[in-house]
Amino acid sequence: MKIRYTLIFAGLGTLVCSAFLACSRIQTQCPEPEPQLPVFGEDVVRGELLVRFDEGVAALLEESGLTKSGPSNVLTACEIPSVEEVLAIVGNYSIERVFPLDVRREELSRREGLHLWYRVRFDEDAPMEQVYMELSRLGEVSSVNCNRRLKKAYSGKSVPFHIAKAAAASVAAGNWNDELFPYQWHLVNRGDLGESKFSAGADVNVEQAWELSSGDPSIIVAVLDEGVDYTHPDLKDAMWVNEDEIWRSREDNDGNGYAGDVYGYNFSLGTPIISTDDVNDSGHGCHVAGVIAATNNNGLGISSIAGGDGSNPGVRIMSCQIFSGVKGGTVLDEVRAIKYAADNGATVLQCSWGYTSGAANAYDWQPMYSSDEAWMADNALERKALDYFIHNAGSPDGVVEGGIAVFAGGNESAPAAGYPGAYGDFVSVAATAADWTPAVYTNYGPGTTISAPGGDQDYYWNYGEGSERGTLGCVLSTLPLTVSPSGYGYMEGTSMACPHVSGVVALGLSYAARLHRHFKASEIIDLLYSSATPVEQYWNIDEPKYYYKYVTDLGTNYRNSMDLRRYAGGMGSGQVNASAFLRAIEGSGVEMTFPNVTVAPGSSVKLALRTYFDNLSGASVKVDDGSIAEASIVSGKLVVKGLAEGQSSAVISADGKSHRFVISVRSNLSEGGWL
Repeated sequence: MKIRYTLIFAGLGTLVCSAFLACSRIQTQCPEPEPQLPVFGEDVVRGELLVRFDEGVAALLEESGLTKSGPSNVLTACEIPSVEEVLAIVGNYSIERVFPLDVRREELSRREGLHLWYRVRFDEDAPMEQVYMELSRLGEVSSVNCNRRLKKAYSGKSVPFHIAKAAAASVAAGNWNDELFPYQWHLVNRGDLGESKFSAGADVNVEQAWELSSGDPSIIVAVLDEGVDYTHPDLKDAMWVNEDEIWRSREDNDGNGYAGDVYGYNFSLGTPIISTDDVNDSGHGCHVAGVIAATNNNGLGISSIAGGDGSNPGVRIMSCQIFSGVKGGTVLDEVRAIKYAADNGATVLQCSWGYTSGAANAYDWQPMYSSDEAWMADNALERKALDYFIHNAGSPDGVVEGGIAVFAGGNESAPAAGYPGAYGDFVSVAATAADWTPAVYTNYGPGTTISAPGGDQDYYWNYGEGSERGTLGCVLSTLPLTVSPSGYGYMEGTSMACPHVSGVVALGLSYAARLHRHFKASEIIDLLYSSATPVEQYWNIDEPKYYYKYVTDLGTNYRNSMDLRRYAGGMGSGQVNASAFLRAIEGSGVEMTFPNVTVAPGSSVKLALRTYFDNLSGASVKVDDGSIAEASIVSGKLVVKGLAEGQSSAVISADGKSHRFVISVRSNLSEGGWL
């Protein structure tokens, strides 16, 4: 993919140079290309635009005190003549910075150009298309984007779990005692939940992987979705906790730009309170979180891919809420959540949403992007935020350098995945049924990189036999009590397949942490693909897959079929295989080195030590120059406090090993005076 783009850009560069020389010879100036007006469909939020100003305009806005984002940090007049002239078209308007000031990461944000992006808001009835074109023509503006609504990538509503109506099964995994584990064919499939439509082994092959790792709390998965219920009995111990923040505080105690963000942040409503009780909430955020990291072996509920083993904790879930009922779910919510995830320690981005595939049936859908170029041209900010995550999440000294963004491929039965997941740098997941076949709704083909179990209710529902639609053959996971009285239920979709891949990636990173191995994010993705199980080998390619399509508005169903030959070669590298993935990690990567530490005077930083040492008994740390910084080991973490600006070496020892590292104490004040 990168080679292809390099060649394209090289060719474009030659053309541009030729055109410039041609213009020079005739001593004329080539006209600026006319900006292209995007399609202003129903997905566009009226009355606002996302604008990238140049450095000069951004500096003037900052001089006016506009360094943070939010309702209390807006300007109603920018006093820049060209911009004011354009915005006079709409009358009253306001400007706010897209990304709030994070004192810890502002230097990086400015290096990446994220400080240049602003939201311009005005009346919904204003001539938005005209404002878009006029702003695009300004020399002080380098990009204008619409704020679009995202589409959730799952089919239908959740179905609460009823033990009395559930199919019988006999699955067991060693001493695993989670009571609903026997119904989770997508984790361990013995082929005993339903005749020929369940094939033994058609799962994520996690049972053998658990012998190597069951998860690690240093690995954080950011769930960009509806809210995750942090009080759920099977999720409360799996939540990421911002230890430097105070619950429901109105102050930004850790300086990351968000006050009170203990378990994550509700970007859809602009509040630290994660919500799951809106009447229009489906419980989807809880459901995907449960697949990844519900607490294992705790004697209740479900099992998960990376939720520990009862004695050792599993990976952590950061709730980045971008949907709340019918509110939110916009590009603005998304990009803020993505940057927040990267800046606060997440290395895996779980994204069960996107845009309708450009190859979708236009009779049933409104097709969106069909190529990388079309998506990038229309969504510069979205791409920039995702690039920020994949390039800046993690650590060059930790388990992984860079972040891994995992997307649901979409549910339009289209021969191409939906964007942004279809872009080459991201993982895009297709859905399979419990017999290896493609789920009847899944997108496939170009842009699809891997597959995972996603459920298939149209294929498995036994019509007329009293079974409940949406249970047998679907994915069982956690739900808020407001959605399901039992706290559990079934869902289907590529958005159910997506967390299986996110969970396996998190499990692999957990194993890498145990081995003290370091990887680049791209290396992890390559191992993920190369270890997948080809699914076509299990199909009877010459026979159609029959299912019963339910027509809601008629209240009836009809027999339909899908030609499996269309899907051959279109399900990515194959079905994700946890055991093979972890085995591939064993012989790869490089040994981790202890990182240098940077801290501000009067502030502290914490670093989990189990990533670098097997045994912390007798662990000690010594700072060479105690006037610069002091360090201690508290609850398995290295705590470094900055005292005065400067640098000092330090030595940390544990488990018969010693690492020398450098502590840098410096103010976060840049030459530009952004503080």
